[in-house]
Amino acid sequence: MIVIDLPLDRDFDIRSQAAQRFWRALEQRPLGPSPRVLPIQTKHRLILALRAADGWVEGNSYREIAAGLFGARRIPDRGWKTSDVRSRIIRLVKKGLRLIRGGYRALLRHKRKGKSDKS
Repeated sequence: MIVIDLPLDRDFDIRSQAAQRFWRALEQRPLGPSPRVLPIQTKHRLILALRAADGWVEGNSYREIAAGLFGARRIPDRGWKTSDVRSRIIRLVKKGLRLIRGGYRALLRHKRKGKSDKS
């Protein structure tokens, strides 16, 4: 007999879903879709954020990072300081640095759309 001890904390719903998937695996039943699958757009944004942060850590400028991620054609010749591409790169670098500093744990608490927390 296998026993699972689940603490009643803020991650209880995640833990209980994981325990149910574990039980299904033990019973050799289909696991079903993962409850924490990230949408493709979110995955893409996180990948860009980590790549942007890597570029920043390596000492590249925002302009160089933008050219590396989006191509030099997307970089305006004039008005770089007010460019939406520059603003996006800055946000991506900040997001990537937060992830690197431990923010990646928030990905485990990702809520699927359509699920409510009604009690």
